[in-house]
Amino acid sequence: MKLVTFDEGRVGELRDDKVVALGVSSMREYFAGGQVAQPGDELPLEEVRLRPPIVPKKFIHTAGNFREHEDESKRVGWSHEIAPWIVFFQNVDAIVGPDEPIVYPEHLTEELDYELELAVVVSRAGKWFGPEEAESYIGGYVIFNDITARDIQRREMRSGVFAFCKGIDTFCPLGPWIVTPDEVCDPHDLRMELRVNGEKRQESHSGNMSVTIPEILSHYSALGYSAGDVVSTGTVSGVAGFSEDADSLYLRPGDVIEAEIEKIGILRNPVISWQEAHGEPAPPRVRW
Repeated sequence: MKLVTFDEGRVGELRDDKVVALGVSSMREYFAGGQVAQPGDELPLEEVRLRPPIVPKKFIHTAGNFREHEDESKRVGWSHEIAPWIVFFQNVDAIVGPDEPIVYPEHLTEELDYELELAVVVSRAGKWFGPEEAESYIGGYVIFNDITARDIQRREMRSGVFAFCKGIDTFCPLGPWIVTPDEVCDPHDLRMELRVNGEKRQESHSGNMSVTIPEILSHYSALGYSAGDVVSTGTVSGVAGFSEDADSLYLRPGDVIEAEIEKIGILRNPVISWQEAHGEPAPPRVRW
């Protein structure tokens, strides 16, 4: 099953080229209610506007899980270690959906980067459970593009913590829909690819995770989950900032990013300038 949020926040199930509306007020309510909802009217997919499939109460980042990402950081002498089990929270107000623009904040960064990730939607509330129980907490999978301001990140990492570099408005594309576990089968056996303007930038496989999804969910369960929370699993190699020619690969207004994960779909987002988004020039440059 593919679950979508569309138009002004309606929830639905995607069936081929139709969206079947579901009788709940939000995707979080759908999961909190045990994933049961009365089907309603059908609408052609081409006539609806897809929104972020879910806005969670908690969005937990995992970083450093794909060790290939650490390896590439070492090859270019990245300023700080990409250690395993880096964890931080996302600003949920930064979430945007499929085809919604990522706004380039020229006054804040000159090094805008992409990070393809597989994210997990938690199906029900829970706390303090082990990996062997974690599968029963998986409600679905979704694509996450962890947009990052690398110049801000380097400065933040001096303190050992980074968040602002990833939590700026529109820096959290999520979508295009939530795919339930029965359609994915094995989440550790998925091809992953990210393209910018059709050019392949990231290519890997979810089987390259250092720790499994059940282990990740169990590890963070001490924080307590609500139904509909989202947990990311880390990015793969190929980010611009860890390449030998980073400046030529950083995102610019006019770029189009396609983040693709097998059995889930393609999350597509354009990058636009501050001027295009707000109708006025960006504020004066500041150093965060």
